[in-house]
Amino acid sequence: MELQVQSIKDRLREETEAIPKAKKLIEASLKQQMKLQKMSVYAPSHFPDKTTMLNSDINRCLLQENVKKHEQSSALRSLQSEEEASALPKEKKGRGSSPPLWYITVEELNCLSSYMRGRLTLEKVNAAINDMASYAEANAHLISAPKQKLAENLWEKALKLRDIVTTGAVKGKHFFLETDMKGPMLKLDNTGKAILTVLRHLGRVTETRIGQNRVIILMKPN
Repeated sequence: MELQVQSIKDRLREETEAIPKAKKLIEASLKQQMKLQKMSVYAPSHFPDKTTMLNSDINRCLLQENVKKHEQSSALRSLQSEEEASALPKEKKGRGSSPPLWYITVEELNCLSSYMRGRLTLEKVNAAINDMASYAEANAHLISAPKQKLAENLWEKALKLRDIVTTGAVKGKHFFLETDMKGPMLKLDNTGKAILTVLRHLGRVTETRIGQNRVIILMKPN
């Protein structure tokens, strides 16, 4: 009988000691449950399967590739447009894109005195007008071209022309220097001087001196 009583007492003591452990286990379980409930709020309601995720990745890659190709194509078109624009002749303010060619007529030549006309022919005078336009165009190029695009031996002349072009008599007009007269028709010889006299008389050119330079300016006939 005493053994049974002692056994019951031991059993009660063990159960009494187990109660705090059970309480702690229940509390831990409740805390874990609360954490899981909070996490479920942010979890997606549906997880896509592997096939859906793969298709999504493929579509995203294709979209990025198309965007990249579009950007490259746009950049290429922009570059081509810039190159084409730079290849076109740029119009100079006041001087136009190219020097004028105001040829003389037979009537104008015949109206000159025989002394002034001398042995000049219509073909010679108009060929000289072509030469003058070429000189003026070359000078316009030297004025507008950047230094790095000019040969070293042309830079000094370019600086001289840039000083000349800012003067009032020349500004906005096509012109060349007397020293440019190197043919094929218009040269610094008696024929060349006679042609300049005729063209000055007919209103095709006018002359001025700027510093040590004799400047011939192309003019529109009246």
